[in-house]
Amino acid sequence: MRVNRREILQMLGLSALGITALKPSIGLASTPKTILKPARLKAGDTIGLVSPAGITRSRDKLRIIEETLNALDLKLSVDAHAMDRWGYLAGRDEDRAEAINKMFADPNIDAVLTFIGGWGCARILPLLDYELIRKHPKIIMGFSDVTALLLAIYARSGLVTFHGPSGRSGYNEFTVDYVKRLLFEGEAINYENPKEIGDNLTQVKDRIQTITPGKVKGPLVGGNLTVLTALMGSQFLPDWRGHILFIEDVGEGVYRIDRMMTQLKLAGVLDQISGFIFGKCTDCDADSGYSSFTLEEVLEDHIKPLGIPAYQGAMIGHISNKFTVPVGIEAEMDADQGTFQLLEAAVL
Repeated sequence: MRVNRREILQMLGLSALGITALKPSIGLASTPKTILKPARLKAGDTIGLVSPAGITRSRDKLRIIEETLNALDLKLSVDAHAMDRWGYLAGRDEDRAEAINKMFADPNIDAVLTFIGGWGCARILPLLDYELIRKHPKIIMGFSDVTALLLAIYARSGLVTFHGPSGRSGYNEFTVDYVKRLLFEGEAINYENPKEIGDNLTQVKDRIQTITPGKVKGPLVGGNLTVLTALMGSQFLPDWRGHILFIEDVGEGVYRIDRMMTQLKLAGVLDQISGFIFGKCTDCDADSGYSSFTLEEVLEDHIKPLGIPAYQGAMIGHISNKFTVPVGIEAEMDADQGTFQLLEAAVL
């Protein structure tokens, strides 16, 4: 006997609840609308600070952020809920989402900066007003758990977002240089690791390793590997086809990196991308003993068979000296040199 889907739903009692079918968009990557670039930063602009994820207990951190922005000739506007606490989250989901919606809607706010990562951004993705965000395109920047916001906003509104320092990050010379060149000056940056050798005979720190040689062009997309894989199966990820994927992580064992890379493979992501950049895996197990794989071996095992240009070691991640990387902007990657060059400005 053949039973159709409606009969199955009726037998389960789901039709009585008004559930007739799954939404077709669930589990499918989103194709961004026409890509939108936000306006560049300029002296005197006001930056809206939001806390979309973890809590911040110290008010002195707010003062440090304000002093940092003032040093960049920027002003700070702090969301009313930025210091809220709800368990381990910076306030209730509705308040954290509304804070972002309000910052985009407010004509007096020129850009949005996230306070800190941690956990919680994914919880508010269904509550964001993506049409409102599209109508009021602005810079939004952060990293770590903020990866969820950056990818969802890019996928659902088409707005270019920025994987870079959060409010709580250190703003040293290296990091500020990339922020200024990308967001203030609108430079089509060539991203290249520092070459200093110090008092060594050759470079020791921040080396790159080519996984598969070659050059490739495509829009950049990525962020924290743990956060990205946790969004698999949702409607808040972009269409991966032709993109250059950059990823990083912190505090993960090599076997967990292997597990997450396997998830990207099983979900079809790795088969769709055109290039691959692995940043830093800070405080990850570099050597778990003779019986373990190394991070290098895991990456090569997953990426080499793809035959796409790929390298590891870029200044992306939970590190002091970090690139600010636009999500959604066309770039050309050179895996032999361990560099990638923007092919256009990321801001207007």
